[in-house]
Amino acid sequence: MRPRAFSLLGAVLLALTLGLLPGARAAAAGLQEANSGRGGETLDLQTLRVTGKTTLIEFYSPFCPPCERLAPLLEELAKKRADLAVKKVNINRPEVKGIDWRSPLAQQYKIRSVPYFIVFSPKGKAAEGRAATKQVQDWLAEAGLLKD
Repeated sequence: MRPRAFSLLGAVLLALTLGLLPGARAAAAGLQEANSGRGGETLDLQTLRVTGKTTLIEFYSPFCPPCERLAPLLEELAKKRADLAVKKVNINRPEVKGIDWRSPLAQQYKIRSVPYFIVFSPKGKAAEGRAATKQVQDWLAEAGLLKD
């Protein structure tokens, strides 16, 4: 059994390296699921900042239709902008079906609508709410990702 486990692990590592597994391409392009497997738990956003880059944090719910429509646009934006790291943060606890407004994470950051954005400059200055949403809209427009 041990040789099979090692060969399976080797195949997974190779697939990750080659970008064949779901999410591998997004992570390589600068888009990352920041709390995968821990949705809804409180989180220190400072730990998500990427040194030397602007860091865009998107709070979302898998039950939010606008969030789902925005996901491929943010992935494309991350690919086009090497100076930008995009971190997606799921506000939902795993057992909750529907947008989890009562999750510890949503309560911690007083999130009342999703998608909700916080943008950290490379020096750590944060913009959130309307200012961050405007910045994201501007970036998407500049990258040619918004339809008129």
